[in-house]
Amino acid sequence: MKRTLSINLSGSVFNIDDDAYRLLSDYLNLIEKHFGNEEESKEIISDIEARIAELLKERITDYKQVIVINDVEEIIEIMGQPEEIIDPGDSDQYRSKERFGPSGYRRMYRDPDNRILGGVCSGMGAYWGTDPLIIRIIFIVATLIFLSGTIIYLILWVVLPEAKTTAQKLEMRGEPVTISNIGKAVKEEFENIKKKMNI
Repeated sequence: MKRTLSINLSGSVFNIDDDAYRLLSDYLNLIEKHFGNEEESKEIISDIEARIAELLKERITDYKQVIVINDVEEIIEIMGQPEEIIDPGDSDQYRSKERFGPSGYRRMYRDPDNRILGGVCSGMGAYWGTDPLIIRIIFIVATLIFLSGTIIYLILWVVLPEAKTTAQKLEMRGEPVTISNIGKAVKEEFENIKKKMNI
């Protein structure tokens, strides 16, 4: 018989056994130590915790309500060890491991950062790795010729969720959602904000 604990991670409550709790706690402490002296550390850690919470939710079913150590080990394998933050490695083996993780590799979202109206075209451009201008032109041509471009755009605006978190923005661009990439993305976002404020 194992003792279970209730934890709150990124606003979600999980039942977790004692061994899994200790492993997850040690992992989060290592991440906090690594990013502790960064200017944007709270944002990075918050995004990492949100991603871990998403991965934990995927492991909860009607028949399995407690997070066990195997679940935490799988999540650490997906997210990467803190030592890998310095040099995550660009090897094909590393990328393929992340690409085929349980949460998927690429998802379509509306892009709030590069939008003109709703972010549908910029989100589709990020998803397919094309220039959003091409997709905007296709929608304009479809509206002028077939009168259906506007309807399709509005449907996609309603159906596609907006990429709000750093993890969602990484999934939209097809990048692995690891602690390394979350840290880089948050730092880039802070730098962009600083540049805009200086102008």
